Amino acid sequence: MGKPLTEQELHNLAMNIVGRQLESDGYEFMGVNSKPKKNPQFVCLKEKKLHFVVVRNVDYPNDPKDYDLKLMHKVRTHAEKFEARTYYAGVGLSNASNQKLPVFLNEAYIVDYDGLIEICDE
Repeated sequence: MGKPLTEQELHNLAMNIVGRQLESDGYEFMGVNSKPKKNPQFVCLKEKKLHFVVVRNVDYPNDPKDYDLKLMHKVRTHAEKFEARTYYAGVGLSNASNQKLPVFLNEAYIVDYDGLIEICDE
């Protein structure tokens, strides 16, 4: 059995997954922040519009689509000052052989990620 990934390593893995999707969707990275509590993680440009993306690693069995409303409202308020759109990207990561075990270094894992969720006025 390998070494369990740390919170920072899981966060970096989630960011890589989201970053690859953003890149393939034509987003241009203006700023990247890999600290889990420093938001947003990505500031991107697409079609001359700014986009703020908050990335979270979500532990199994939690739903990666559930997000912290208060946090996302705060990020959205900040984004509005820059006329930016705000997105949440929750990435569920779990051990492929047993979802109750942690994700281990150099071992298979399952990704539960359905893409960006835009945060709009409620």
